[in-house]
Amino acid sequence: MNQVPLERKVLKENDRIAAELREQFRAHRTLCLNLISSPGSGKTSLLERTLEGIGSNQRVAVLTGDIQTENDANRLRRFGFPVKQITTGGTCHLDAQMIGRHLANWDLYAIDFLLIENVGNLVCPSSYDLGEAAKIVLLSAAEGEDKPLKYPSIFFKSELLVITKTDLLPYVPFDMAQAEENARRVNPGIEILRISNTSGEGLAQWLAWLEERRQQFCAAHAASLV
Repeated sequence: MNQVPLERKVLKENDRIAAELREQFRAHRTLCLNLISSPGSGKTSLLERTLEGIGSNQRVAVLTGDIQTENDANRLRRFGFPVKQITTGGTCHLDAQMIGRHLANWDLYAIDFLLIENVGNLVCPSSYDLGEAAKIVLLSAAEGEDKPLKYPSIFFKSELLVITKTDLLPYVPFDMAQAEENARRVNPGIEILRISNTSGEGLAQWLAWLEERRQQFCAAHAASLV
């Protein structure tokens, strides 16, 4: 069997498992979000600020993926929310089977938000559905504003672009307007937030986006039962 049919077979099986996960998330009213970026764009830092700032009445859980180490999970566990590390051992993305396996002993009825931190990569994760309600792509001001044009698939598939490390703008040659224009050339409907995990800029808007997305998700679920 050559590579292309094998890849299609793998993706077809992944999509089957992802569809089952998506139905579970809907039934349990668990909003699942998949965070994707290059290494070092600030996914873990954003999750730290999210767990620090989200309301105490919110029930949040995190799955964080890395090729090696539990460093990110250890950083996030200190906030008291359920966190599991998925160590891929070399695989450059998470897949639906990994998600299902690590959810095995979690009660989804007790989780309002399931936040997935994917492996740092803009290519492989874009092909794998994890059953999420939305993909979120991060782009830091330390990267090039042409990333949306170089890696269009993930920007096309994401509902939200979070531009991180905005506190570096005085010190790096990053054209914010051009980055946003490039993202909208790939995906005209993409929403965009500007955030600094260091200064706190934009974090209130990020938390508001999460709450609004959760309300929309629950409203859609309620409507489907009518």
